[in-house]
Amino acid sequence: MIKEALQYIVGLSTPTVQEINGETYSDKPLHRVDYAPLADPIQLSTLESLVDYIKSEKDDLTHTGTRAMFIHVASPTKVRMYSALNWNHDRETIAEVNANVPEFGFNRWIDHETFCIALQSKFLPNADRALLLKFAGTVESGTIAEYGDDGITQKATVKVGIAKKGEAVIPNPVTLVAYRTFIEVEQPESQYVFRMQDRNGIQCALYEADGGAWKIDAMRRIKAYLEAALDDMDGYIVIS
Repeated sequence: MIKEALQYIVGLSTPTVQEINGETYSDKPLHRVDYAPLADPIQLSTLESLVDYIKSEKDDLTHTGTRAMFIHVASPTKVRMYSALNWNHDRETIAEVNANVPEFGFNRWIDHETFCIALQSKFLPNADRALLLKFAGTVESGTIAEYGDDGITQKATVKVGIAKKGEAVIPNPVTLVAYRTFIEVEQPESQYVFRMQDRNGIQCALYEADGGAWKIDAMRRIKAYLEAALDDMDGYIVIS
């Protein structure tokens, strides 16, 4: 106990600092103590709100020593605004924008009714959406497996009138426009593989078939929107 107490007291002693051959040495570890408070980022949900905040010029964004600001398009649903490096080589996150987009269960089975509702509420109208709605809304339970499945196309019986029935091929691939990014930019098109199965009722699924290319397209559109909206503001650099 006495030995440990003496070691503790010795450790509290003032460190000795020496300069040898132009290098600074200390006989004890030294830690820099500094205080550089950073503000919490403003939380936004639209690109328009970010532009409005920047153009308001209500906050002093020059405290870092430079007016340069970086707007980073991190994903189709997230944009962050950073300051330039300060004297301590730290960046301050000024604002963060998170898009509110409706969620759709891609790459998994969805019950027939939920699928039809989501197709109408979470996708923009186009020819393939109308085709899917027409097909999914008229297919009869118990007929999908009846005609077989070659891995690419499926067949099923659909109602073609009050009393008539006909055979139809499930369309594939389909090009749809889902709400997947900020509403200020044009929503990207994407290709999907449409599948159906009949297990305790008809189920539908949309499998993404573009390798994620829609994300790059959406981020480019966000970048173009912000560059155009901030064209009259100096010192803002948009990167994607």
